[in-house]
Amino acid sequence: MAKHKYHFDIESLSFKKIQHTLKQKIIIFFQHFAVSFVMAVLLFVVFLFYFDSPKEKQLKREINLLLNQYDLMNRQMSEVTSVLQDLQQRDDNIYRTIFAAEPIPMSVRRAGFGGVNRYSKLEGYKNTAIIKETAMRLDILSKQLYIQSKSFDEVIEMARNKEKMLACIPAIQPIKNKYLTQVASGWGWRIHPIYKIRKFHYGMDFMGATGTPVYATGDGSAVEVTRSIVGLGNFIRINHGFGYETVYAHLSRFKVKEGDKVKRGDVIGYIGSTGLSTSPHLHYEVHRNGVPVNPKDYYFRDLTPAEYEKMIEISSNANLTFD
Repeated sequence: MAKHKYHFDIESLSFKKIQHTLKQKIIIFFQHFAVSFVMAVLLFVVFLFYFDSPKEKQLKREINLLLNQYDLMNRQMSEVTSVLQDLQQRDDNIYRTIFAAEPIPMSVRRAGFGGVNRYSKLEGYKNTAIIKETAMRLDILSKQLYIQSKSFDEVIEMARNKEKMLACIPAIQPIKNKYLTQVASGWGWRIHPIYKIRKFHYGMDFMGATGTPVYATGDGSAVEVTRSIVGLGNFIRINHGFGYETVYAHLSRFKVKEGDKVKRGDVIGYIGSTGLSTSPHLHYEVHRNGVPVNPKDYYFRDLTPAEYEKMIEISSNANLTFD
């Protein structure tokens, strides 16, 4: 390659050597440098956007591996969730039912995490959605497992106390059949014998002569022994534990005082007609977790099927009401 450049002079019809001044040489240098720099930048941009460096390739492989692991984890959590839901159904409908325990509300089992955004540190990434979803499902699953674990702890404790619990649950009539004149009124709407208005009867009335013994229907303690000339009259409230209470009203006299421990079948008082009552009888109530329930479902220890059917038939009589 020639070291010098020439140009043809048409006046002298000869080639003359091109001579550049220092300024021209500097300008030419910077022109060449600028073109080279632009080309280098273009090539860099092309390689940057269309070709991965070895480190980027490694990072992409790691990201794909993590995404596959997240996907696998989500499938495994779906399987665990399915098994947990089966355990929850068994717990509510079998285990807790056996021990007469209330099922755990689904609002408690499936409660989320409100308030502050717990996953803000996971935001701002390309795969934020799958990462947040996985973290959230894992948190909810962990909470449900904790609640189920506590429920099984309660079931185990109830199983240990099963004998005591069975002795405490109201399970007999408060009046023995041999003393019973008639079941006057059962659970439901009745015409009040004094007020003459339609009123709900939260219990069951047993007719009997004044002084007829009244029996505790389950083990417990007398938490209230009250004398009154209105309402329930003289009445006893027994706390049986395990969410059960019973009330025995319109008594003529008591055989227990507040704080006394009683056993199923113990005589606690005697039939009377105190308070708002039109005839000697016992008004009997069963409460479960603070709510009155139909006593007819709690006579499974001392009635034959025939006696139970007869009791249900008589208690459905809406005309015999005494309180």
